[in-house]
Amino acid sequence: MQAALELAKEAAGLGEVPVGAVVVKNGEIIGRGRNAPISQHDPSAHAEIQAMRNAAALLGNYRLVGCSLFVTLEPCAMCAGAIQHARIAHLVYGASDPKTGACGSVIDLMAEARLNHHTEVTSGVLAQECGGLLSAFFASRRKSGKPQ
Repeated sequence: MQAALELAKEAAGLGEVPVGAVVVKNGEIIGRGRNAPISQHDPSAHAEIQAMRNAAALLGNYRLVGCSLFVTLEPCAMCAGAIQHARIAHLVYGASDPKTGACGSVIDLMAEARLNHHTEVTSGVLAQECGGLLSAFFASRRKSGKPQ
């Protein structure tokens, strides 16, 4: 999660919402991503998607079987769907997202029995540090008058 936090800090430094993610297989980071929808003009450029794209390219396979994804913020519905399609075995996230979280906060796509893949979820890992980074970022944006 520390590596994901560093990526989140990089995203904040670039004016992106500070979310970072890493894909791990056999104890080794094989994919890294940070939020980049603003800079890439791409609504799908969330940290989780970036990390999974990076890992899939390295493995030469869109299926990330046996991999874990560590992300600083609870994934949204788009990312939760991509996590399931990639067959990520284990999702670990830091801060819960009460507005768009799709892994237990608003909805729980990972627990939907009708879906054919179920990712194990661990929440709240370094939640204070992950949430604090987001809170500081949005407080700074409000203070400066920048759009959120």
